[in-house]
Amino acid sequence: MMRKVKYTKLFSEVFTEWKWLLRYVKKYLRSIALHIAIGILGIFMGLGTSVASKYLIDAVVSHNQETIVYSAVLAIGLAVSQIIINSVSSRIISKTGTKINTEIRSEFFADMVTSDWESISAYHSGDLINRLEGDISSVSNGIIAFLPNVFTRIAQFVGAFGIVLYYDATMAIIALLGSPVVFFTSRFMMKKIRKYNKRSRETNGKIISYGEETLQNIQMVKAFGLVEQYADNFKKLLLEYRSVKLEHDKFSILMSMCLSLVGLAVSYSCYGWGVWQLWNGVISYGTMTLFISLSSILTSSFSSIVSLAPSAVSIATCAGRIKEISELAKENDADAQKANELLEKAKNGQISVCAENVSFKYKKSPNYVLKNTDFYVRCGETVAITGPSGEGKTTILRLLLGLVAPTDGKIVFLSSDGTSLGASYSTRRLCSYVPQSNDITSGTIAENLRAVRPDAEDSLIIDALKTADAWDFVSNLPDGIYSEVGERGVNFSEGQAQRISIARAVLRSAPVLIMDEATSALDYETEARVLGNIMMSDPNKICIITTHRSSMLKYCNRIYRINEDGSVNIYGTSNETEEI
Repeated sequence: MMRKVKYTKLFSEVFTEWKWLLRYVKKYLRSIALHIAIGILGIFMGLGTSVASKYLIDAVVSHNQETIVYSAVLAIGLAVSQIIINSVSSRIISKTGTKINTEIRSEFFADMVTSDWESISAYHSGDLINRLEGDISSVSNGIIAFLPNVFTRIAQFVGAFGIVLYYDATMAIIALLGSPVVFFTSRFMMKKIRKYNKRSRETNGKIISYGEETLQNIQMVKAFGLVEQYADNFKKLLLEYRSVKLEHDKFSILMSMCLSLVGLAVSYSCYGWGVWQLWNGVISYGTMTLFISLSSILTSSFSSIVSLAPSAVSIATCAGRIKEISELAKENDADAQKANELLEKAKNGQISVCAENVSFKYKKSPNYVLKNTDFYVRCGETVAITGPSGEGKTTILRLLLGLVAPTDGKIVFLSSDGTSLGASYSTRRLCSYVPQSNDITSGTIAENLRAVRPDAEDSLIIDALKTADAWDFVSNLPDGIYSEVGERGVNFSEGQAQRISIARAVLRSAPVLIMDEATSALDYETEARVLGNIMMSDPNKICIITTHRSSMLKYCNRIYRINEDGSVNIYGTSNETEEI
């Protein structure tokens, strides 16, 4: 009973995943149908070649010159036509497969970046890259190859069976003797293959994730002398993958050997029956040759039909991993119009930010990071958020950016006329952000800055760099703003990369500037210049900063300190900062 339930669950999962895949099949139905039609035509030409060869052999044995020429021309013509048709079919597969692969990858990437931040953060980036590359390749190949194979293999089996049945019904029955064995074996294979496929994908994801993290932190790995340790850990993951693969290969080899033995027994049974019929003069040499050829085709085509089930399971497993990401909760720009109205009002200094009785805890944590928090920031004000590490400073910024939503309470952006909008995807257009970590991407300095303002002229980029106190070192580079920064800003110091990140936020020219430990790599003098430049560049700008540095607090109108219990205390400026 338990086994039946497991198989029912397996079939249900595979069916659901294939149902999801059919939306791509519908989009490319014409190309797939053409591929199927050409494939079936090629199959029947191949069978026709076998029949023509039968008549050719009989003609040679009987010394019928006229039939020899006709049969030879027919056999060669069909064989050449089959080659041409197979080439056309391969071209169709290549073009359609590339289109499907491109579309699925594009949609998957869009699903990743538009998914709710907390949901997508539960997945390691290496695992997501593995799904983007490996799983999608398997799925796209499956869509363009699997369905045509279903039709062509069935057509091949039916065609070969029909020909054998026409010449000798007993031979047709003998050729199908191995079918029950193959059929029941496939049921066992389906469950095993799904398990191995899933384990293989997951293990490969771990390998990619570990390799990615090692390269991202190569400086730390070398600095602590951990090269050998990391290399050993990577090797352990590879050995784990090898173990899974060898186990899978062992199972596949055993199944293949069993099926081959069944096929061999059936083929020799057909061969023996054919020899017996030939010995008794019931059939000709040509018919004997045809039987040998078609008995092999019958056995192999039936095995191929049955093996489609495990293939369907493998494709469905990969599709399920893609579908899993596509079904994550998505962000949307539902309040775009209202947010744009607030953005216009902010240009005249008519915006403020307010948190009302906000409490928050992450989905996978039972503990609250923030409890009953209130704060406000008016136009032109700068506030600091302080507190011990790990107590919720960055969480407040995530709430402001709409990356996560309050568990209780609300954070709103307000205009002077009473218009308000809760922090969300839509309100991010009101904010510029400087993250705590280095987030400079490969490309030039100009490309990094233009990511937030594609139409920015060089002069605006230079002004932003000057505001961030970065122009002095950028102007001395051989290519200026068109100098390559390298992956994660590897060509620059931490302080330089941080100032480029600040310049990018300045160039965005949003009314709210959010800075997460954004000056941690700067000396005090540079920090003072940067903050002074930012405040002078736009007196109406709201600045919200998190910091551990007391030197930052003198620039702030208010300071909010997050306590260990998630509560928040508010302090004034100069006279009260010593209490923090």
